[in-house]
Amino acid sequence: MQANEDDTSRALLAAAHRLLGEHGSEALTVRRIATEAGMSTMNVYSRFGGKDGVVDELYIDGFTRLFEQINAVPETDDVGTDLVRMTHEYRRFALDNRTYYGVMFRSAIQEFTPSPRATETSLAGLVGVVERIRSGQERGQIRKGGGYQPHEVAGWLWACTHGLVSLELAGMGGEMIDWGAVFETGVQTAIDGLRPSMATPG
Repeated sequence: MQANEDDTSRALLAAAHRLLGEHGSEALTVRRIATEAGMSTMNVYSRFGGKDGVVDELYIDGFTRLFEQINAVPETDDVGTDLVRMTHEYRRFALDNRTYYGVMFRSAIQEFTPSPRATETSLAGLVGVVERIRSGQERGQIRKGGGYQPHEVAGWLWACTHGLVSLELAGMGGEMIDWGAVFETGVQTAIDGLRPSMATPG
């Protein structure tokens, strides 16, 4: 929370976290947040400007926790293996925090537009991933050069991971697809393709 960090603001956010976790994004109305916190709706407006201000904080919190979990993966001598483990932490977070994930990627609250501060937070967490990729390139473990800038690699790796997870959460394929196995094979194949030994001869 950037401003008005007082007991009232914290209580309202705690109430919003409970509602989101227990009842889903549909419960995030100004009235229900205020009632859950035992306050009047005026407190929501005065502290956060309304529902969107509260959702903005949930969005920031979700991305903060997501990247904390990803970047907590220990660094080893094999950056590629570390990246695989980081993608698995991404999937674990999404499956364990489905309601937050829906808010973070706006599938649950489509009319919500993140503030510039929230957007900056969502992207800042990628720095840790970018630095791991850069380290792998410096060690000769990750391909580099045109089209393989660290931030570009992080971007398409994120897109691949997010795409697989989003299809799984949407229940696509039903029982026909074992998304755990698909995820394992998909990210492993993607990261194996980053290894210099897999480069196509020119």
